[in-house]
Parts: sequence; C-alpha cells; structure tokens
Amino acid sequence: MVVIRLARGGAKKRPFYNIVAADKRDRRDGRFIERVGYFNPVASGAEKLLSIDSDRLAYWTANGAQLSPTVARLVKQAAKAA
Repeated sequence: MVVIRLARGGAKKRPFYNIVAADKRDRRDGRFIERVGYFNPVASGAEKLLSIDSDRLAYWTANGAQLSPTVARLVKQAAKAA
C-alpha cells in the first residue's frame, strides 16, 4: 500500500520534513516514490512553513494512497490557509 507521510531530514534540533508518497513497508526516511511537499516546523521570517503540491496529492489519493494522521492534519491546515 502507498502511504503519504513525513520523512525527517535536517540537522539535530532543526527538523525539516519532506511529505512523500512511499510504500508502507519502507523505512520512514528510506526509499520513497515521489516528494509531494515539505513541512518546516522551525520556519522563521520569510521562510515558508508548509508547501504541498495539491495536484500530486490529489493524484495519489485518487489512486488509493492513504494519508498519515499528521499529513492529514497538515493538508487540512494548508486548505484553511489558502
């Protein structure tokens, strides 16, 4: 099954998350199929907190991909902001 979830990157104490479509059996930060967006929880100033490619997200969900609970919350937050 394909799941859309967060993959952690960034340095120690400075997290940066990529929103990726990945096989559920793969590791959290391992192999993924496609990068759909990103989430930067420590964004400051002119940096963007959240960016999601809604077309690709719609494509994956139409083809049966499941959203993780955190990604579902972020998508809802992005829709409210837009």
